[in-house]
Amino acid sequence: MVIQNADRRMQIYGALLLLPAAVLLGTFAYLPTVATLINSFFLPGFRGAPPAFVGLENYAILIEDRTFWRVARNNLIYALGTIPTSIALALGMALFVNARLPGRGFVRMAYFTPTILPMIAAANIWMFFYAPQIGLFNKLLGALGLSGVNWLGDPGVALTSVIVMTVWKEAGFFMIFYLAALQSIPPELKEASDLEGTSRWSFFWRVTFPLLMPTTLFVLINALINAVRVVDHLFILTKGGPNNATNLLLYYVYENAFSFFDRTYAATITVVILLVLAVVATLKFTVLDRRTHYQ
Repeated sequence: MVIQNADRRMQIYGALLLLPAAVLLGTFAYLPTVATLINSFFLPGFRGAPPAFVGLENYAILIEDRTFWRVARNNLIYALGTIPTSIALALGMALFVNARLPGRGFVRMAYFTPTILPMIAAANIWMFFYAPQIGLFNKLLGALGLSGVNWLGDPGVALTSVIVMTVWKEAGFFMIFYLAALQSIPPELKEASDLEGTSRWSFFWRVTFPLLMPTTLFVLINALINAVRVVDHLFILTKGGPNNATNLLLYYVYENAFSFFDRTYAATITVVILLVLAVVATLKFTVLDRRTHYQ
């Protein structure tokens, strides 16, 4: 009886410890998700009329929405441009600053500095870089005798310009995780490889890179989430233009909700985004995670 009471007290104590996190998670994650799903089945009411239930009509409209498919295509290109590049650059920087080199702390700080800048501030800095007449990049091209480029106004290069800024902003953040993972690798492995006469390239591919796979998977998931939740620097740089050339999914949600005042359609797009991310998360936990940790 005494043991049962002690176990019950421990269960109550554990539940009380979890309660604040559960309340916050339910309030700011689960309840908004359920509300968004419910709103996607309605049309907005006008002139004081209540919202009208339409079932899956919003989803049918979404399938026929050419702008949505263009935005989704933009987001796919944006993800393919930012995720591999950011991860490869972060890994290269981590390998570089993990080596013994003079001023290593300063180099690490320089790589990480873009990460601590607010996105709005970073976007304003790159706005100056991309400015057509007085921008830094066009000044450099002019010094080389080349004509300037309308980096944010030309539909052919605007999305690439946004991708370049994102890679600059994210690579230093991902570098920290790789650097921590590199420093956790036992030095005995490198000593053993040196005794065997293994080249640096072989040691990296056969030892270092496999041991970094859990970190790579973690960084990959974060990079994917970042590629979907882009709003702030688009608001500063392009506002989705020109002609939706840089419009991405979450910014399209913002436009529908707060510019076009069609919050139910915005909720529909949000549900689709959440479903895609849920599929990716399921794939991660059922397939990639087991293979990454060699289970």
